[in-house]
Amino acid sequence: MSSAAFARVARARLFTTHQIPLRAQSVTRWQPAAAVTATAGFATSSVRKAAADAHDPHHEESFEEFTARYEKEFDQVQDVFELQRNLNNAFAYDLVPAPSVIIAALRAARRVNDYPTAVRVFEGIKAKVENQGQYDEYIEELKPIREELGVNLKETMYPEHS
Repeated sequence: MSSAAFARVARARLFTTHQIPLRAQSVTRWQPAAAVTATAGFATSSVRKAAADAHDPHHEESFEEFTARYEKEFDQVQDVFELQRNLNNAFAYDLVPAPSVIIAALRAARRVNDYPTAVRVFEGIKAKVENQGQYDEYIEELKPIREELGVNLKETMYPEHS
């Protein structure tokens, strides 16, 4: 088919009566989200119910839910990457993880045989707490697990740097 014949066929398709002209096809009208939602039969109210779904992305997670979630995450760790990713995520929040989360993280570090990460957990705690007194309380509470797993603190290994 020659290019002239191709152009005639294309022009003929454009001007048939059963099609909408190209210019009218490309124009779409914007509708507000409330109008779209209302036409679909959903409520348009922004009020949330008290019993919010925990899987809702806007759900505010309580400290207890956070603790339970990360204890479970660390119990399921199978390699160093997962351990370090979970630690990074846990310490990224605006709170210091509960001692039970730290214990689960230390047990996960032992399970994957990653001693340096176990030591770094305590450095992360030191960076997250507000003062030395809080850090000392964490150290005292976690002393049995440190002794059980043989995890030394950076302060005891390198006293000149602390």
